Amino acid sequence: MAQNIFRGLGIALITPFKTDGSVDYQALKRLVEFQIDNGADFLCILATTGEAPCLTKDEKDKITELVKEVNHGRVKILKYCGGNNTAAVVDEIKNTDWSGIDGILSICPYYNKPSQEGLYQHFKAIAEVSPLPIVLYNVPGRTGVNMKPETTCRIARDFPNIVAIKEASGSLEQVDEIIKNKPDNFDVISGDDALTFSMVASGAAGVISVIGNALPKAFSRMIRLEFRGEYEPARKIHHAFTELYSLLFVDGNPAGVKALLNDMGFIENELRLPLVPTRIATKQKMSDPGNKWEVPGVAYPLYYRTYVAAGDVDEASVLAKYKRNVTLKR
Repeated sequence: MAQNIFRGLGIALITPFKTDGSVDYQALKRLVEFQIDNGADFLCILATTGEAPCLTKDEKDKITELVKEVNHGRVKILKYCGGNNTAAVVDEIKNTDWSGIDGILSICPYYNKPSQEGLYQHFKAIAEVSPLPIVLYNVPGRTGVNMKPETTCRIARDFPNIVAIKEASGSLEQVDEIIKNKPDNFDVISGDDALTFSMVASGAAGVISVIGNALPKAFSRMIRLEFRGEYEPARKIHHAFTELYSLLFVDGNPAGVKALLNDMGFIENELRLPLVPTRIATKQKMSDPGNKWEVPGVAYPLYYRTYVAAGDVDEASVLAKYKRNVTLKR
């Protein structure tokens, strides 16, 4: 029976773009190194935060190969493959080269709003052809349908290669119901940064995180403290992020985290339509304009500075290893 291998801090990896709109593969390479060096336990690629709907097949293939090459087996890789056409998803799974990938993240079908039985049959079809462990993805705010706890647990019991769910319904009650009734080989993974502290405390196995793109070491530390039962220091980290949780999503995802990464000097603040960069007012709130990196012209994010001061981030090594010259957009 398959066991879930996606535990701890997973990064919902962004796709950086250059100012001309092309994929910035060099920036992506540095970001992957940054995540792995600073506490990421696994990488989740080509999903919502990665702007996968706006990427070509060729770009997706190049990103996959780059991430595999840079990772070199150091952490697990979870790759997205989903949609609202069951036959098409099944066909894609059958015809994809999954070498170097450790699992498949697959979303509940969106737009056509299937019934609970329709959800069950959709994932049954996927489970029967998948060569890799599957992580379900329930995000009703995007799909228009919520997979209920009883459906999740039914799927988990019937298909042992479905090993976890990225649960982003926003309901802690729903999370508790799944954890209470799931089989032993099945885990819940948080799909909501703001609820991760509470979900891990309730028994979740970790998170697939957006904020982790910019602050992997601090967020990883919070989760590891919880795993050890050290809830008070973990809670302090969680509370330090309270305002940032909201700011990162007020203008949509990944606009917020890309703005933060731009302030940190990692990437250009570029997205592909229909997504646009976060509003100037939101971006200013995420940074403290009165403080700068030691490199001139690069804003020093307020929340990042907190963890430099606490000794959780080696500022000099981060700047030397990962920073690139970018255009700061206000």
